[in-house]
Formats: sequence, structure tokens, C-alpha cells
Amino acid sequence: VQKLRAAGVVEAWAGSFEALLHKDISGVNARLAADCEQRGAGLLVPIGALNPMLPGWEEDLRRIAEVHRMPGIRLHPNYHGYQMGDPLFEKLLRLAHERGLLVQISVIMEEERTIHPLVNVPATNTAPLAAVLEKVPGVRLQLLNAFRTLRGVAVTSLAARGAGFEIATLEGVAGVENLLKQVPPGSLCFGSH
Repeated sequence: VQKLRAAGVVEAWAGSFEALLHKDISGVNARLAADCEQRGAGLLVPIGALNPMLPGWEEDLRRIAEVHRMPGIRLHPNYHGYQMGDPLFEKLLRLAHERGLLVQISVIMEEERTIHPLVNVPATNTAPLAAVLEKVPGVRLQLLNAFRTLRGVAVTSLAARGAGFEIATLEGVAGVENLLKQVPPGSLCFGSH
């Protein structure tokens, strides 16, 4: 928090690494909310995790919105074992949209060159996402750590359907400048990876 404040950051969205492998997502979210309140010094905003493959995920979504008053949810389809083309994913997007929640989708958590071989989780397949966004127009959606695998037409297609991005894994000379030729400036956020 001190480092972020020193860099002029006034708000930072925080998630929990526990959400990747933990079965008690409700507990993960409660701890995250408490940590942000106790240690976040008004800077950290908790973004709740959701795993639609676990029983009671709709109740977890309700708690995120009503109990913890979190502004969004973070999804890890590659860790939690579902595809974006699944009807369950579309249902999740609809319910989040009805509650006015931002939906963040983590494409990768760690660059493939440094990932531990026992936790070698492939990047989330974003190919079905454009079709799903057509079915759930207006949902606020942001892709995290997407630029290791997502480029070109895939980016412009998702941006045209309202998807946002953060730039944590964007590499290369003039990366942001070149990306702004493909997507509107309002669809980009800083990401620290």
C-alpha cells in the first residue's frame, strides 16, 4: 500500500491467490474483504472470486454483492475447470450483469516460462467469449493478463463487444501506443501482474 501510494495510485483492485485452489470461496472472499478493510488504508478495493464449478456459487455471488459490497468478481476458468462456451458461464455472466458487477477473467496467472511444472495450467481459452458477449450485451467484462496469448483480431473483436483489458502482460516497444490503435482508450486499465 505504501509503495502504491508513493507511486500516486489512489485505488487498487485486489484479489486473492487463495481463490485458485481453495474450495471455500466464501471464506476466501471474507478474508479478502477484511484484509482490504484492515490493511488497505482506503486504497485497496476487494474483487471477489467465484468458482461456478462449486456448489453454492450463486450464494457466493450474492455475498460478494450484498454482504461484502465488492464491485466485481474475478474468474479463473483455467484453474476451475470450465470453458467460456459452457452454458453455466453464460448464466454466471447474466447474474453478474443483473447485479451490476464487473466481471474480470484471468487469462493466465503466471507466465509459462516461469510456471512450476506441477501447476502447469494452460491459458484460458478466450475463443468462445465473443459469441457469449453477443448473448449478454452490456455486461462489464475485463480480461486480465491477456496479452501473452491474445492479439490482433481477437482483441479488436472483444473490444468491439465492450470487453476491457489491463496491460500487465503487454510487452514490446510502444506496446500501449500500438494497442490504442486497436481498442478505445477507455477500455484499458493499468495492471501490475
